[in-house]
Amino acid sequence: MFNALIVNPIFNLLVFIYAIIPGHNFGLAIIIFTVLVRLLMWPLIKKQLHQAKAMRELQPELKRIKLAAKGDKQKESTMMMELYKEREINPFSSIGLLIVQIPIFLGLYSGLRRIVTNPQAIVDFSYPFIAKLPWIKTLAADPSRFDSTLLGVVDLTKSALDKAGVIYWPAMIIVAASAIMQYFQAKQLMPDTKDKKSLRQILGQAGEGKQADQAEVSAAVGRSTKFILPIFIFIVTVNIASALSLYWLTSGIVAFIQQSRVLGKDKTEMTTATTANKKVIEAEIIPPKNKKPKKKTPKKGTKKTRS
Repeated sequence: MFNALIVNPIFNLLVFIYAIIPGHNFGLAIIIFTVLVRLLMWPLIKKQLHQAKAMRELQPELKRIKLAAKGDKQKESTMMMELYKEREINPFSSIGLLIVQIPIFLGLYSGLRRIVTNPQAIVDFSYPFIAKLPWIKTLAADPSRFDSTLLGVVDLTKSALDKAGVIYWPAMIIVAASAIMQYFQAKQLMPDTKDKKSLRQILGQAGEGKQADQAEVSAAVGRSTKFILPIFIFIVTVNIASALSLYWLTSGIVAFIQQSRVLGKDKTEMTTATTANKKVIEAEIIPPKNKKPKKKTPKKGTKKTRS
């Protein structure tokens, strides 16, 4: 069922692109495939990015709620959920995008593994209308004509680090670049907070008996994720065919551009709104300074009495 609904459609879309592009270069087909998939996912991506942007704008109001709750976690949680409902924000919207991307990644991995193991799979697993394309017929007659490189520079069937521990540097560059791109992609989504605490500081304070703030914990975990995810991607992709790393790198570049467009579009307005909210918070927190009472001036027509 997974093959029929996910692997085969993804595999055949990639093969179709490979068969119709000039030069029939496999690496170029992967790049075009990745860009096309990101464009098809644009409505979902755009919605998720708007949610992320809205969450960044809400940071001052969330701080105000925290101060108003005065340590009452239940009240704070209720007020936060009411705010999310009022602004029509779903804090878990990013999960939807992740759910969509994981099957694509697994389906592409399975399809690429077929091709890397045996190029004849391009012919054997193609849909009938794709198998009738001229280049697929050519491959059926002579599978050795399959070009598994990225523009003749990188052999995409090779891994960056083979079982013997030998490094294939062209592939290693792609793997490292995909991990670095993932870091900048994650960093771009993080809200800019000056009073941020590291997870180590929060755990240290918790060990001293101070109750950990859930918002600070979530923010600290999020900041840690931007380092953990690139490391995870590097470890996972360094030992597999670099074709998958090329997909991840291209996807990261396109995602970074998409995020820049959405998150940076109203950056000036967001900064202005944040500054205004900050002034409101400070006005609520800082009590007015005691002013010296003004001396009353006697009204006209009244005489001062001598003691």
